[in-house]
Amino acid sequence: MEATMTRTEPRPLPRPAMTPPPAPPLPPLPPVDAVIQQWPAVATARRRLDAVRDVTGRAATLAGAAAAAAGLVTDATGAALLADAALTGAGLATLRLWRPDGHQKATASVLYLMPGTGLAALLLAERLVTGIHWGEALALTAWTAATWILRPARLARRMMSPPPPPAPTPAPAPAAVDGHPVARWWAQNVALDGGAAPGTVLEEIEQTGTASMRAVIRSAATGHPVPDISIRRLSALMDIPEEEIGIGPVPGRGAGLRRLTIGTADQHQDPATVWAQRIAPAAMPGAVLTGVRVGRPGDPAAGEAAPDPEARS
Repeated sequence: MEATMTRTEPRPLPRPAMTPPPAPPLPPLPPVDAVIQQWPAVATARRRLDAVRDVTGRAATLAGAAAAAAGLVTDATGAALLADAALTGAGLATLRLWRPDGHQKATASVLYLMPGTGLAALLLAERLVTGIHWGEALALTAWTAATWILRPARLARRMMSPPPPPAPTPAPAPAAVDGHPVARWWAQNVALDGGAAPGTVLEEIEQTGTASMRAVIRSAATGHPVPDISIRRLSALMDIPEEEIGIGPVPGRGAGLRRLTIGTADQHQDPATVWAQRIAPAAMPGAVLTGVRVGRPGDPAAGEAAPDPEARS
């Protein structure tokens, strides 16, 4: 008896499928600024229509309150019920016309129906209950106040169509800058946005001495006060000590003007004082100036106008 043995080679295990590496993330898209063209005629028409709707809603609220108040003492509520149903149905139809379905449309419809259905319920209660009842009067007061203040129908309109853009306001005309070099420097370095005195103009510039001046700071916007000006910032801009810069009110004028003073004004002195304070102590100590001749030498008119100067020690 012979036994035959067969050797079976082991089968190789299947290799797992190679998973491709994840794709790199896409770069973010750059922001796009899209400007939607606004037609002035359409915007104006929308604003006028919104104003008409506003007035119509107020008038309908007053008319409904008057009809409900009349229903407290009379039974003539049928005409008011028909008018309420007609106006509410017509308004709801225009609200839902050509609007896509969704939660916003359903919510706006419920909001729009609230004033009309509330008034209809109040009128039906007045028709069923004879005589004046305090509950009806209280319900009428609550309905009138809630409709006048909350205005659910207007909110529904705003949900379905945003309010029209406000009317464009013309940009304020730039303030005229004085031709003085100091005024131009003020406009370029101090009155600009973010400067020490934004929105101001420097006027009435007057030099009061060799190293001093004064001027008036005016607000460029009519009816607005001059903003608070930091003397430290002005000192840094002008490279002038802080104690030599002063800002105060203009006598007899409002807050739209401020007085700016820089340095100490030179005092007006007559020749005798100048001689005594500046010349005599250094050149001729003890000398006193007693007279001044004005004119040219040899001019007889000048000699008659003033006596000859004399100095005495």
